Amino acid sequence: MNTNSTPFPADRELVLTRILNAPREKLFRCWTEPALITQWFTPPPYTTTHAETDVRAGGSSVITMRSPEGQEFPNRGIYLEVVPNERLVFTDAYTSAWEPSEKPFMTGILTFEDVGDGRTRYTARVRHWTTADCEQHAKMGFHEGWGVATNQLEALAQRL
Repeated sequence: MNTNSTPFPADRELVLTRILNAPREKLFRCWTEPALITQWFTPPPYTTTHAETDVRAGGSSVITMRSPEGQEFPNRGIYLEVVPNERLVFTDAYTSAWEPSEKPFMTGILTFEDVGDGRTRYTARVRHWTTADCEQHAKMGFHEGWGVATNQLEALAQRL
């Protein structure tokens, strides 16, 4: 599945690209190992309280975020494509064992490209089912929130 070259409507996609000062192997670990996910995934004042991953095409994941008020938000999904240290594609359209979710919202496509000197071009591409979903995600603070989380991801990868 080569989802990067597939034409996709720009009004349903949000993209964050950065050069991170960490090798892609460590960044990939931070995205796939539960003990690491809980350390960086959620921008403050939210926290990540739980993570489970079965990192393989068709494997499920659940990452639970907690609001400052204590409300928990479990995010369930399925991995669609896994290329270690290069690419991770996941969606919330399914929860586990290919069971459709109540309300699909997005598909995430992460790429980790080695640019030399221990640095990585990290691209987080988020495709939404509808233009309204994309607009909602943007208004929720996609670029700011994913930007803060990416800073935390980079900092953690540098400490590994």
